[in-house]
Amino acid sequence: SVAMASETGSPVETRHPAAASAALIGKSVVVKGELEGSEDLTIEGQVEGKIELRDHTLTIGQGGRIKAQVFARAVVVCGELVGNINASEYVEIRDTGSVDGDVVSPRVAIADGAHFRGSIDMQKKGPVQAKGAALEVATPWKIPPSQGA
Repeated sequence: SVAMASETGSPVETRHPAAASAALIGKSVVVKGELEGSEDLTIEGQVEGKIELRDHTLTIGQGGRIKAQVFARAVVVCGELVGNINASEYVEIRDTGSVDGDVVSPRVAIADGAHFRGSIDMQKKGPVQAKGAALEVATPWKIPPSQGA
């Protein structure tokens, strides 16, 4: 039913708005291993391992305790996360949130009172364009020495 919900999208949301908005891992649930999905996910329990929601949002609730590598479109941390985050759109660490790990995302927001220990790499989208721009800048420097020699 999870696959059907993601394939059909809006019709499912119309019938069950609460159920279709996000999957939930409750406070008493402990997951160890790899977690993959094609829908938004909220974690209130414990997860250890790897979380992959490439095109969706991961929310770690205030009760959430995560030890994992995270790959998602967006990550909102209200609980604890130990591990690296790779988000294609943004990472938000709320005032109750705690992150120990490195963050790679074009947009990062850390609320007053939040805990963060690690590095932040705010890479912009489209590394191909960045490479192209770098080559254009580098080309004039390369041409004069080769012409002179």
